[in-house]
Parts: sequence; C-alpha cells; structure tokens
Amino acid sequence: MNITAALNEIVSLSIEERIRLVQAIWDSIAAEQAYPDLTQTQKRELDHRIDDYEINPDNVMTWEEIKGSIQGQ
Repeated sequence: MNITAALNEIVSLSIEERIRLVQAIWDSIAAEQAYPDLTQTQKRELDHRIDDYEINPDNVMTWEEIKGSIQGQ
C-alpha cells in the first residue's frame, strides 16, 4: 500500500468523512486488541505508580479535583 497516495486521497474527503474513517480505523485496531509493546521505561513507571498507590491508597485526587486544579479553581 502506498501511504502517500492513500493520504492524498483521504485529505480530499470531507471532515465528516475523515472523522468516520478515523473512527473505523480505531475500531478495527480495538477489535484486534493490538496494542504496542511498552518500553522498559514505561513498564518501570507503571510499576512505580502501582507501588506508590499500594503504599498510599488514600493519596489520590478525584477527576473533579484534577479538573479544578488545571482550571485554576
């Protein structure tokens, strides 16, 4: 498959058609449950976060608290 030719064809679609195409591509990836392998750095970070949560399970924020802190509330 020639990716450049496919991309040139895709950009000629309307925005609505491109959104539907992206959704269809994402759905096909999810259906295959094909996830990229994590790097060793990512694995270590996840392990660190899990360990931290297990040691400090009450040291968490709700989604509302996170949004408020981002929005400066």
